[in-house]
Amino acid sequence: MSIASRLADLGVSLPDAPAPAANYVPFVQVGSTLYVSGQISNGPDGLVTGKLGADMQVEGGAAAARLCAISLLAQVKAACGGDIDRLDRVVKLTGFVNSTADFTDQPKVINGASDFLVEALGDAGRHARSAVSAAALPMGVAVEIEGIFEIK
Repeated sequence: MSIASRLADLGVSLPDAPAPAANYVPFVQVGSTLYVSGQISNGPDGLVTGKLGADMQVEGGAAAARLCAISLLAQVKAACGGDIDRLDRVVKLTGFVNSTADFTDQPKVINGASDFLVEALGDAGRHARSAVSAAALPMGVAVEIEGIFEIK
């Protein structure tokens, strides 16, 4: 089954790839490796802001991480000339969680992205990962995730 079909079955329609907010590019391809810049938690209703451990719970953070994963796939699709099925596998994610100093469930938050990618891509969605705390993120968003992908 194609990635596009799997996403459709999940009710996920990839948005247009978000434009960079500063002086950088959204992705860089080196051979078959695609490096995608950090994608912030942004959905159809706008930015998902908050600080885990203060005004946001793990479930809300995981939902924000899922939105980041959808934006990552949108960037992959753009890098592949609109053909998401050129994605071969997710190699690594680095997730940043806007959280208080005593919050320690960053991995549970980033699971929102990891679980979605495995659901959408099967074994090709399994990846290496880091999940770290950040004292603040751009525009007060709850989560930012960058990714490394292998494409055909």
